Amino acid sequence: MTWVIEQISPATTWHLRHHVLWPDKPYDYVQLPEDNDGYHWGLYQNHQLISVISLFFDGKEARFRKFATAKTHQRKGFGSLLLNHVFDEAQKLGATSIWCDARENATEFYTKFGMKQEGIVFFKTDIPYIKMKKEFKQ
Repeated sequence: MTWVIEQISPATTWHLRHHVLWPDKPYDYVQLPEDNDGYHWGLYQNHQLISVISLFFDGKEARFRKFATAKTHQRKGFGSLLLNHVFDEAQKLGATSIWCDARENATEFYTKFGMKQEGIVFFKTDIPYIKMKKEFKQ
């Protein structure tokens, strides 16, 4: 099995974002107003898009959003490959830190990448989230 990570258009992320993250919401729920200002990557296995992530900047602070891996490919390392790629790209683009709003049930995953919890749990609809952040070494 071969895989590759490619920079992709915002629209290319939408189907997987919707299917994995918010399948019960309207399709346009996963389309962000700032999508055209971000960077987007997809991980393909055997030419099939199986994981997506989007990166946005506010000065030197980077934020990734809408990180989704197809359910049939979760817990196989593909998301880790893509997240490491995004950390590298964020640093190349000048980020001094990176953060996300993580679903509470995924905080252990992000901790493995050196991310730390900040603040308190909050909700998007009925799903608990917490901010996770990592400072990059300069």
